[in-house]
Amino acid sequence: MLKILSRDIVEGYRRDGFLYPIRVISELESTNLRQSLESISDQDLKKIGGRLQHKPHLLITALNSLVRNSKILDVVEDLIGPNILCWGGAFFTKNAGDSSFVSWHQDSTYWGLSGGSVLTAWVALSPATIESGAMKVIRGSHLGPDFKHIETYDQHNLLSRGQEAQGEFNSEYEVDMTLNPGEVSFHDVKLLHCSLPNRSRVNRMGYAIRYITTDVKSSFLHDSALLVRGEDEFRNFIQEEDPEKDFSHSSIKSYLRASKLHEELLHRR
Repeated sequence: MLKILSRDIVEGYRRDGFLYPIRVISELESTNLRQSLESISDQDLKKIGGRLQHKPHLLITALNSLVRNSKILDVVEDLIGPNILCWGGAFFTKNAGDSSFVSWHQDSTYWGLSGGSVLTAWVALSPATIESGAMKVIRGSHLGPDFKHIETYDQHNLLSRGQEAQGEFNSEYEVDMTLNPGEVSFHDVKLLHCSLPNRSRVNRMGYAIRYITTDVKSSFLHDSALLVRGEDEFRNFIQEEDPEKDFSHSSIKSYLRASKLHEELLHRR
């Protein structure tokens, strides 16, 4: 039984490979969360090497609450089923006038995951407009084979190796997934997507949450994930733990271990 979505919407997601916008928190809650993240002290950041990297929801309780948000998980459950792991999480931030971008790519080509279902929930913590570089997708591109990718290592590309899909994409199927703060988009792991530089006067910040079903397998030794709903009867991933409080000794230890492993996975050749 579906929890929040209609059958038509679920079928549309399977056909198109994406769904947006879904409001999960208010604009005020989104603004407060962004401001709290932007005000993290340099002293705390020094404890983890100077900046937040992969899986900061293992370190910061507000982000942990976000990946466990019941409205997000209700949508995810309707799309991929009741047993859900949070495999990853990362900020995608572009300052006003920033030249940073994300090239056309498919996540399925470099995450090392197989089987089951994998999707990303992209939570807008500030306006994601066409001008500020909202995510673009190619409708239905998840239904075909993986595209060949090259690694550019472009310094302005926000992807780990500057991955760039090769081939021609039909612009008639291109969609701009614009979001207001507190809204979320969802997209399949095989969907072609990108985002352009931020040409606006407002910073663009989003938190990308990677959800997988518990039957997914990783090609990476000692890969880990956080169980956020249901049961994990497969035990394909080392179980991660929720932070007891922000920047606690135990949460720093867990975060650094998981973040280092995830960084190694994304940068391996």
